[in-house]
Amino acid sequence: VQLQACGGGLVQAGGSLRLSCITSGNIFSIYDMYWYRQAPGKQRDLVAGITSTGRTNYADSVKGRFTISRDNAKSSVYLQMNSLKPEDTAVYYCKAILGVRHYWGQGTLVTVSS
Repeated sequence: VQLQACGGGLVQAGGSLRLSCITSGNIFSIYDMYWYRQAPGKQRDLVAGITSTGRTNYADSVKGRFTISRDNAKSSVYLQMNSLKPEDTAVYYCKAILGVRHYWGQGTLVTVSS
């Protein structure tokens, strides 16, 4: 499985970005999908997840500002990020999980200026 993330960029505080992650293969619908982020000098942390059944979860730091969604027909997962803060600056990664198999995409950089 290959994952391709895109949509990062430079945005001012308070702005919005929408990240996309498209996966290869034709069994996307059964994967649980996640977005992680890693700020410089910090560990990679979970931002949001959406299961194959559509159940979502979010890190406390992004609740109410970020929304994860998926489009199984397009084999894609999205992260809508609103009210961005400078502390949201990080490289964002998408991840697919199926049982014990984990797959990572390359990161996309999000920079939020104050």
